[in-house]
Amino acid sequence: MTQVVAALIRQGEKFMIFQRPENKTRAFQWEFVGGKVEAGETLEEALIRECREEIGVTVKVGKIFMEVDHEYPDITIHLTLFNAEISEGIPRKLEHNDIRCISPCEIPEYEFCPADDEILKKILADF
Repeated sequence: MTQVVAALIRQGEKFMIFQRPENKTRAFQWEFVGGKVEAGETLEEALIRECREEIGVTVKVGKIFMEVDHEYPDITIHLTLFNAEISEGIPRKLEHNDIRCISPCEIPEYEFCPADDEILKKILADF
């Protein structure tokens, strides 16, 4: 099982989502920013690194919002989604095709990665 971290970055009543690039698996699907945890990293360290690499910002990592296990055809992941806030920088599309800030009611308008389904249900219920 591959450990993956991601950030739930809120902006008022909205949250940030990121569209995967054409050259990666699950191309053009939407997700939360993040990625794989490398050997020797804590989950929080991995999330800080991934946010710097993928969107060029420094984040302050908060509490865990939710954890999910998901099996894709090519990989099985344990995803830990943290509440996070941008402490430095402005998000840029360094690895993603697009960045949006949406309200929970807009979730059905986007095709998300399947691993995010349970998370999105919780956002709709709790946000």
